[in-house]
This record gives sequence, C-alpha cells and structure tokens, in this order.
Amino acid sequence: MPTLLPTINSPADLRALPRQQLRTLSDELRSYVLQSVSKTGGHLSSNLGTVELTVALHYVFNTPHDRIVWDVGHQTYPHKILTGRRDQMGTLRQRHGLSGFPRRDESEYDAFGTAHSSTSISAALGMAVAAQQKGEQRHAIAVIGDGAMTAGMAFEALNNGGVTHSKLLVILNDNDMSISPPVGALNRYLAQLMSGKFYAAAKEVGKQVLKGAPPLFELAKRFEEHAKGMVVPATLFEKFGFNYIGPIDGHDLESLIPTLENIKHLEGPQFLHVVTKKGQGYKLAEADPVAYHGPGKFDPAVGLVPSTGVAKSTFTQVFGQWLCDMAEHDPLLVGITPAMREGSGMVEFHKRFPERYHDVGIAEQHAVTFAAGLACEGVKPVVAIYSTFLQRAYDQVIHDVALQKLPMVLALDRAGIVGADGATHAGLYDIAFMRCIPNVSMVCPADENECRQLLTTAYQQDHCVAVRYPRGAGVGVPVQPGLQALPFGKGEVRRTGQRIAILAFGTLLYPALEAGEALNATVVNMRWAKPLDTELLARIAATHDALVTVEEGTVMGGAGSAVLEALQDLQLPKPVLVLGVPDVFTEHGDPVRLLAELGLDAAGIQASIAKRFVNLLN
Repeated sequence: MPTLLPTINSPADLRALPRQQLRTLSDELRSYVLQSVSKTGGHLSSNLGTVELTVALHYVFNTPHDRIVWDVGHQTYPHKILTGRRDQMGTLRQRHGLSGFPRRDESEYDAFGTAHSSTSISAALGMAVAAQQKGEQRHAIAVIGDGAMTAGMAFEALNNGGVTHSKLLVILNDNDMSISPPVGALNRYLAQLMSGKFYAAAKEVGKQVLKGAPPLFELAKRFEEHAKGMVVPATLFEKFGFNYIGPIDGHDLESLIPTLENIKHLEGPQFLHVVTKKGQGYKLAEADPVAYHGPGKFDPAVGLVPSTGVAKSTFTQVFGQWLCDMAEHDPLLVGITPAMREGSGMVEFHKRFPERYHDVGIAEQHAVTFAAGLACEGVKPVVAIYSTFLQRAYDQVIHDVALQKLPMVLALDRAGIVGADGATHAGLYDIAFMRCIPNVSMVCPADENECRQLLTTAYQQDHCVAVRYPRGAGVGVPVQPGLQALPFGKGEVRRTGQRIAILAFGTLLYPALEAGEALNATVVNMRWAKPLDTELLARIAATHDALVTVEEGTVMGGAGSAVLEALQDLQLPKPVLVLGVPDVFTEHGDPVRLLAELGLDAAGIQASIAKRFVNLLN
C-alpha cells in the first residue's frame, strides 16, 4: 500500500518531503499511474517515463508560480496526480472527468493547454518574456519530447528564445520515441548520445588529472568545446543562444534535482537534455512502448490481450488495405505520414513498399509541401493525416497544393467526434475549412465499403481530394475487393419517402436512415460536400416540402451551409434544418454518448425533425 502518495495533495506537500523519500514517492506514483490507466485506458508508456522528471520539477521549482508547459501533454498524468487531482484519476478522459491533456480551466498548475506537438517552447518563451516585462521573478519551463523536436515550430521558438535574456528553461525529454519510432537526421544525431557514457566519464577523469596543470586544463577545455559538438548536440542548441546542459539520466533523482537547482541560478535561456525510457518500471511497456502508448482497459498483471472473435474492419484498416492494393496497381503511388504510421494504418504498406513509404516526422506542413513536390514530378502522393492535424498545414494546402492544382489524396482519419481525446483532437472543422478552397474536393464516405471506393475515386482525379472518415469501425458493411470507383461528385437516394428529405453526409447516413424510417422521410446519401451534387439536390428540393442536412462536423460553414448556398443559387427556396455540431468545442467522452448529446443519433435526428416540421408530419 502506498504511504507517501496519499499525503501529497499539492506540490507544496511534495516540497516538504526530505529528499531521500522522493525515490519511494516516485515508485508509488509510477504504480498509481499504471493502476489508474489500466482501469480507464489512456496514455501509459509516456507517463511511466516522466515520473522522476515530474517529481523533480515540482520539487525544485515553485509551481504554480513557476510555469511548466508540457509539450503534447499526454505525459502529464504524474503531474495531475501531484497537483491535487489524484482522486479524480478514475474519471480520466470520461465525460465531465479529467482531460487526458493539460487544461488551463482544470487546474492552476496547467499553465498552458496542449495536445498538439511542438508548441511548448513558444508558449513558455511568451510566459518568460511576459514575466520579464512585468518585473516578476519566475521561471518558465518547456518540457518537449525528442519527437516534437522534429517540427519546425520548435526551432522557430528556439531561434527567437536564444536572443532573449529571460528565465526560460527548455527540457528535452529524449526517450528515442514519440509515438511511432522517430525519424530524420536530428533523431539520428540525438541517438548518438546513447553511446556517450565514455565521453562523460573521460571528461570527469580529465578534469581531475588536468586541474593540477592549468595550461593543459585550459587547452583541454577548448578541445572539449570543439569535441562536444561532435559527440553531443550541444553546439546545435548553443548556436541558438542556449546554454546546453546534459545529457543526464531522467530517472536518477540524485542527478536531476541538483542539476535543476543549479539551473535555477543561471542567467539567460537554458537547455537541459534528459534521457528517459518510455514505459519505465513496467516491463511490458518497456518492451513494446508503441502498443502501450494509448491502451484501453487491461489487467496490469497480464498485459494487453489480443481481442477474440470477428471484429468489424475499422476505417483505418480499410484505408491501409486500399493503400497497399492501389500501390500494387500503380507504381507511382507513394504514402506519406507525419509520424503516425500505426495510427493511420500504414504498417503493412511500410513493410511491403518501404521505398514508397515516407514518414516525415511530426511535421505536417512539410508533409503536405513534400507531397506537392512529388506531385509536380508526376508521382501520386497519398497523405495520411488526422483531420485535427491537417489544420496545422492549412497554408500549405492552399498555397502549395490548391493554387497549383496539384493532384493528391488527403486521407483524413479521425474525422468527426473522436471521444476521449476531446476538443484538441476533434476532426470537426475539415469540411468547413476545406470546401472554401478552389481546386480542392471533399468527400464523406458513409461506410467501410464506400470508403474504399471513394478513395479510388479520389486517386483518379487531377486535383487535390480530401477523403474524411471517422475513428473506429462503421456499421459492418462488407468491403468488396478490387479498385472500383464511384462517380465523382454524385450522391444517391437510399430511401424514398414523403414531404421531408434528409440529406446525410458521411457515416451519419445510418442514423438518418433510422430516423427516415420512423418519419417516412426520403434519405439521400450526399457523399460529396464539394462538389455538391446540385442536380440531385435540385430534384429532391423540387419534390419535397422541407430538407434536413446531417453531418458530423460544424454547422457553421459545413455541408449544410453548402446546401443552403446551392439552393439560393438554384433559386429554390425551401425550409432547411441544418443538424451538426454547434459553435462550441466538443469535450471528451464516449463518442456514442457525445453524438446523442448533440442530437446526432437516430433518436436525436428524429426529435429535431419532429419539433421543427411538426406540421408536415401530421
């Protein structure tokens, strides 16, 4: 039974402990994280790896007066437990429960809300400069993983931060892995540190030997300044204007705490390099940190157990199989991912077509423009990217792809409600922000088989086409083999009824069909948010008294808005009920429950129609 952890209700309690008790506290904290996540699901490997670092930061710094910004933020469960939220961990990622990421409105210790990569240094720099401007003595600390250091935004912030004289500390949490194993030259450079024990030992021995001979000691110091740039990335970060310290063992409190205490008294921006291990302390997660990155509920004594029975194919799996099949058919196809090989279903493609697989790291902007360069030369890029992460490459879609009318497929996974990850990961905006761009089309498959067919349709076009599909499985429609395409820009009538027509975009077709059956309404599978099937729309509008649009996206600027615009252009005034996500951020929770709360399940669609068009149903 834990003895220390129950006594820690704030970092002030932690700072009151004798230092020799921190090892025991860390062990209890690690065990509590494991037990909590096994009951709720959530991010595990990353949190097990940051236990000692979290303890050390709150022990040394005066939080919340000193600010800590956690990059991505999926590694903050130990932080939440130590900052007064221990007893709420059973609600993690559940409706009205704790968020899986830092949130300013959840705790004063969450200095900055994060969930997308590589924002921490910019935010912490802003806080440090603000403190300086206001004459306040406080530190701002950015904790960033090695995977997040591959993104350009991190280097933009370093470039800016190095010319300030603020109390900024950047901590590189080097665990040699973000979610997928990291890629790129920077990570290979950082990986050299794992063989740097000889350098560190030789440096200490050399200091002791040469201190008795000052001229030789000075010569050695100069050599060290030159040599360490070849052995560790000190030169890289010091060229940005940071004082580089490290690497040190991120699980060794006897190294972490004195180092952090020394850094507190240094002037100017500091860069501390710590080396940690994902899954630390839980052998199964250490052995397979990818599998334990974000597990569901499981028994820690047993570990993850493969599910039994016949499961429905997920949309991600459908995409992954289609990508392999299309690559067999067309040697010009290439697949691109910004560090989401597993999440986007590209493991098999990587295995079978390694020369045509490109993981560009956490660099969504680069991913899209890299694809544009490939397209210029006649290669056929397919960019697999989460809907929420495409937001980060919006300028590139407009400037580098659409403006030049370059052909590519944007496979937008996690479109719509995503559930436990909440507002930061919700893919609710892609229809609105994509359909306003010239030379870009947007298609919304209703089920697994239609997803495969519409991916083929998108691949055949001479411009950019975004294919949006949700997380998880559909209704279980069998996926047909082959590479059959559906007509570009065309929808279909799925049920013929009277007076009211429901125009469904995407997977909400199936709850719309249920509502249509109950109300004897016509149900149309519109498929394309852009181009809209205006011929079909005109025919439906002419034969029905009212229209209802249904989409798992924002009402403002979404597919329903496209229908209203088209009806006005067609001079076909009709009463239209637009159903979708209102102008608020959708919080974390079970997706089924969230859709019901939004009125986007079958019962909700039926109730909204009955309330709005009661006169047409009598």
